[in-house]
Amino acid sequence: MINFMHRHYCARILFGLLMLLTTAIQAAEIQVAVDRNPVSLNESFQLTFTASDEPDGNPDFTPLQDNFQIISQQRSSNSSWVNGQSSRKEQWIVRAMAKQAGDLLIPPIAFGADSSKPLKLVVSENTAAPQGNDEIFLEVTATPEQPYVQSQVLYTLKLFRKVQITQASLSEPEIKDALVEKLGDDSTYATQVKGVDYWVTERKYAIFPQQSGVFTIAPLILNAEYLSNQRQPRFNGFFNRPDTETRRVASKAITLNVQAVPASFKSPNWLSAESLTLSETWSDAGLQTKVGEPLTRTLTLSAKGATVGQLPELLGKTAIDGIKTYPDQPLLKEDKQSDGLTARREEKIAFIPSKPGEYTLPALDIVWFNTKTQKMETGHLPSVKLKALASAEDTQTSAQPAAADVQPEQPNSQIAASPITVTSSGDTLFWQGCRRPWRWAGC
Repeated sequence: MINFMHRHYCARILFGLLMLLTTAIQAAEIQVAVDRNPVSLNESFQLTFTASDEPDGNPDFTPLQDNFQIISQQRSSNSSWVNGQSSRKEQWIVRAMAKQAGDLLIPPIAFGADSSKPLKLVVSENTAAPQGNDEIFLEVTATPEQPYVQSQVLYTLKLFRKVQITQASLSEPEIKDALVEKLGDDSTYATQVKGVDYWVTERKYAIFPQQSGVFTIAPLILNAEYLSNQRQPRFNGFFNRPDTETRRVASKAITLNVQAVPASFKSPNWLSAESLTLSETWSDAGLQTKVGEPLTRTLTLSAKGATVGQLPELLGKTAIDGIKTYPDQPLLKEDKQSDGLTARREEKIAFIPSKPGEYTLPALDIVWFNTKTQKMETGHLPSVKLKALASAEDTQTSAQPAAADVQPEQPNSQIAASPITVTSSGDTLFWQGCRRPWRWAGC
């Protein structure tokens, strides 16, 4: 009876542990993202909580209310079926406004037993001021205004309006000898300027000046048609067309003082970025293969605040005796987010050894200029040793003796020491000292 109770108690403990383990494994991962960062005080912003699996419960947004005012909440779900597998995505969209300026924390939000991760949000003082007519105006900024050549400049446009725009056209940034890339999607939010409520549409660009010197980003021109609040409709009925006004609004011009490559930068390939990562992976973690079989290396270079055209080649041209190399075409990608452009270059190469042994690949260094610290830095991968093992065919070949070294088996040492004479008698051959007829077989 005692043994039965003991087994029952152990089974209950084991079941509880398994349930805890299953719960940990099945915990839903909840991602949180903000539509822009930083934001200004008295501006609304959008928080998006995304879960790939059904979370444990409904979210509790109460912790947000310490530093933020919640304006609205919205929930959406999306299910898909791809290649025989189903996937589901749940999203909660919260529009909020900060109560104070500074470095604020979006706290973890509980979804039952599941939880999102904290997120840092920078809230700055509102510095916008109406220009001329305060119904519609444009504000533009560029950071930094003294960049290095081929370095990223974040150009931000904000359209402020307190009227309903029905139709509009906006020019693109123009600057001589520069690459211009639009970043992400436009964001729309509410704000206040000197106590007046405005809707703001924000758009960002990445500009890469290709020459040093002084350059001007031309003013942006907005042609907008908007509903007039001053007039009443001239006719009543179905065919009424609301009265509108058309206005042309221009932003200010911005001057950039583009600096040349620093004299301290000695590398032949100029690469400037906010951050850089250099990594590698191998098809075999043990870094070994057999003769005639490939071992594939994948190199990845990622640079924030750079274009793919600035990223150098990664695979060295130095030949390695005993190894043939087969490089693949590089994969190039640019990720355009609201905080800037990130360039990525991936190169793959297959190493096929022709003989067994150890081979050393040299270290890889990428010299670059950090635009945040204003210092030269180096992305580094140490040298790598590869091991090539003999193939199965090579092993069998080396184990077999050469034909010239094969000797006939001797019956015994005494006969083997006697002189051997072959005589013929009809179709039968006789070895001297052997009593049995030799018919192409040993005695």
